Amino acid sequence: MVTEKRYEIILELLKNKGVVQIHELMEATKSSESTIRRDLSYLESQKLLKRFHGGAKPLEARLKELSFKEKSSKNIEKKQKLGIFSASLVNDDECIFIDAGTTTYEIIPHLNGKNIFVVTNGLNHIDALIENNIPCYMIGGKVKLTTKAVVGGDALRCLDKFRFDKCFLGANGIDDQFGLTTPDTEEAILKNDAIRLSKQSYVIVDDSKFGEVSSIKFGEISDCTIITNEKPRNKSYDKITEIKVANI
Repeated sequence: MVTEKRYEIILELLKNKGVVQIHELMEATKSSESTIRRDLSYLESQKLLKRFHGGAKPLEARLKELSFKEKSSKNIEKKQKLGIFSASLVNDDECIFIDAGTTTYEIIPHLNGKNIFVVTNGLNHIDALIENNIPCYMIGGKVKLTTKAVVGGDALRCLDKFRFDKCFLGANGIDDQFGLTTPDTEEAILKNDAIRLSKQSYVIVDDSKFGEVSSIKFGEISDCTIITNEKPRNKSYDKITEIKVANI
């Protein structure tokens, strides 16, 4: 297959799937691993994609925030595995906070039957908690139309009433120099507050988020335990905090 045709197939797959693995690209283009790696390296140099260990994803502006629906369709299998594993860390008689991310949303179905109390700032999350008969509290405030997260001063005042055994947060980027980041200032403030109010904080991300930096920092890596599907190649993260791999 000619080079330009491979580029076209790779970019089309990225557009449709959001994230693609090297083995998928090898199959789609009938090419060797070395050829695909070379193609990805070139396309990254042209600022057409972002490589990560084992695959690639589209470049997105640091300030751009996808809607909840757009995020939900990406990496769904990884998110479900992360949700199952994260739920296994929750014990009876705990009060926990789950933020409004699409990865944290996947925790909720696996909390059914646990004797717990859940606080959230996610409109989609509160519906799922009710459907699963989980006692819950929805903090009040301004609703972001894109992510359906409740944010702002009123939300922070509601949140400050609680003391959590654990909190589960999403992140757009985790970088060993710049820490935990997200595109939205108000969500960053709320995430930071949740960490402050929790005995144990977990940030749940798939492996493509390592090395990424979004526009607003909400915490240090050392503030939390990271839950992911695969450890990053950069070993410096292990020196900063505990990394739990969801082997489901």
